[in-house]
Amino acid sequence: MAIQPIRLFGDPVLRTPAEPVVDFDKELRRLVKDLTDTMMDAPGAGLAAPQIGVGLRVFTYYVDEQLGHVINPDLDLSDEMDEEGEEGCLSFPGMSFPTPRAIRAVAKGFNMYGDPVVLEGTEVMARCFQHETDHLDGVLFIDRMDPKQRKLAMKAIRESEWSGLSAPVVKFSPHATQGKAL
Repeated sequence: MAIQPIRLFGDPVLRTPAEPVVDFDKELRRLVKDLTDTMMDAPGAGLAAPQIGVGLRVFTYYVDEQLGHVINPDLDLSDEMDEEGEEGCLSFPGMSFPTPRAIRAVAKGFNMYGDPVVLEGTEVMARCFQHETDHLDGVLFIDRMDPKQRKLAMKAIRESEWSGLSAPVVKFSPHATQGKAL
């Protein structure tokens, strides 16, 4: 096992857009294994490469006993939204907040060998695909919240045991939110 430390909110790598993977080699397969081992140990429903300090467009997931990974994901989202779904993040230990997300998502990308994959998910799986792809774009789930909920989340973060960070930067998601959470 190659469990890696998970970067916490405030670490600049979490706000830096990840680079596309161009080499589907042994190092990439090791990264996928490290992500999977770290996610399963945490435990979590997903983990993106930036969360372990690697600026590549790779994430792993484990939802409804389905384990997998996607490299260089591109998402197609439904118009129907889940406004109240709770969401947490391994980079925000012990916290979860209602975060609006599309109910259905199709993730198109590649596996660790460079083979194309198309994955379809609803509800929790769709939420996972969106959450992890956001990480690859330097977007955090708190960026998706409405301003009132975001303010409550920031207060909880400042009061958390793991937070010792000075005024973290919160930005708005560059992705379409169907008019929500702006």
